[in-house]
Amino acid sequence: MSAQEPPPGGGTDQGAAYADRFAAETPEMVAARQRAQFLSGPPPVEPAVGATLAVLATTTGARSVVSIGSGGGLAALWLLRGMRPDGVLTALDGDPEQLRAARSALAEARVPAGRARLIFGTPGEVLPRLSPGAYDMVCCAGPPREYAEHLPALLALARIGGTLTCHGLLQGGRVADRTARDPQTVAWREIARTIRDDDALLPALLPIGSGLLVATKRA
Repeated sequence: MSAQEPPPGGGTDQGAAYADRFAAETPEMVAARQRAQFLSGPPPVEPAVGATLAVLATTTGARSVVSIGSGGGLAALWLLRGMRPDGVLTALDGDPEQLRAARSALAEARVPAGRARLIFGTPGEVLPRLSPGAYDMVCCAGPPREYAEHLPALLALARIGGTLTCHGLLQGGRVADRTARDPQTVAWREIARTIRDDDALLPALLPIGSGLLVATKRA
């Protein structure tokens, strides 16, 4: 091996960059990402995370999906790529800028109006209006503090065999830092502990992008 050649397998950063390049985004996704990067709130899902959401949607045969946080529409475009052609995505967001960006993303991608509904409101306001056990996937893309206390209600939305995902758990590496006690990190720890300790869930933490916590609901 020459001095110029990288070691076999490369480093973690190289692998993450390759994973993101491997998950090719459409021009509409690229535009949605560019808009979302200038918005307040959590960063948009990375390409590798988006591709994983699409694969999970396909694997579960998702027809009905709810997203907590619109993510500027980027997560919605990835989810719709994997959902059934007759599937409907429901996204709720209490941030009007995020919701406007999501509407722009869906319009640019020419997503039919009947395939996505965007709701302005917080989890506390909207979750009571949604039907328990009616969703194939429940995807959390918003700030963890906004939905941590509503986690039982979110889990109740998913059907048996359905999937829950939470994006951003590993951002900044603060969850693993025992000295970190900021409210967002504490919320992430509570979410991770609740999901890991629930016997009705089969969880996994995927170290892609900012981290994707995945859990399947079993009988």
